[in-house]
Amino acid sequence: MNCNMNLLHLLFTKDGLIYQIAKNKSILEEKSFFVNEESPENFISEKLEEVLLKQRYDEISVISALNHFTLMPEGFNDHESGYELIAYNAPVDKENEELMLSVNKKFKVQFYYTFPKNFYKKIKDLSVPVKFNFSGEKFLNSINHKNSKEIHINLYHNQCEFFAIFNKKIILYNNLDVNSEVDFLYFVMFTLSKIGFGINETQFYVYGETTENETFISELQKFVKNLKVVFDNIPNKNFLLA
Repeated sequence: MNCNMNLLHLLFTKDGLIYQIAKNKSILEEKSFFVNEESPENFISEKLEEVLLKQRYDEISVISALNHFTLMPEGFNDHESGYELIAYNAPVDKENEELMLSVNKKFKVQFYYTFPKNFYKKIKDLSVPVKFNFSGEKFLNSINHKNSKEIHINLYHNQCEFFAIFNKKIILYNNLDVNSEVDFLYFVMFTLSKIGFGINETQFYVYGETTENETFISELQKFVKNLKVVFDNIPNKNFLLA
């Protein structure tokens, strides 16, 4: 890859957009936009347009952490049923959502996920090479699994995704809204009991917006013996965009 290329990295979350502009492996600019009560209806769409028109890009990388997804074994090829499978987890609007596929060879799984068509069209209309990926696949690729019972948690602004892994197999993946640390803590503990992960035998690894979610981490530490913060997002260093 030519080091002088202008690269645009986009990360879409439940209520936000984070972008980085990179050149020569250096981050030139990074910014986040999050919807709040005062935000106009098309806030993220407008911000996306501003970023896309900001300058000329040679390549765009898009990661979606939007929680419209389903997880299937690698090799599943009934792509037509992708929308129906996702609909078990979240409401699907075929008219306005593009069906996407992301394959993880390391753990032999694949994700079907949907991405808003209006965002998809704005990005594709630039006519530059684009790589789309699902956050779960990118996250999974960065995990170093040691065969033990492990919970890997990637924290966002008001959202998180996590994997339960044992013996190189994905036991569970979920991506959910987190408006309350207490609710999420309860959900993690409930999940452990359902999948037979004993709290003292399970290793916890945390990534992403750990500073913003430090209350959740400190609460988790009250119950969990083995917890390690692997990656803390800081300006110009974002776990999923790294």
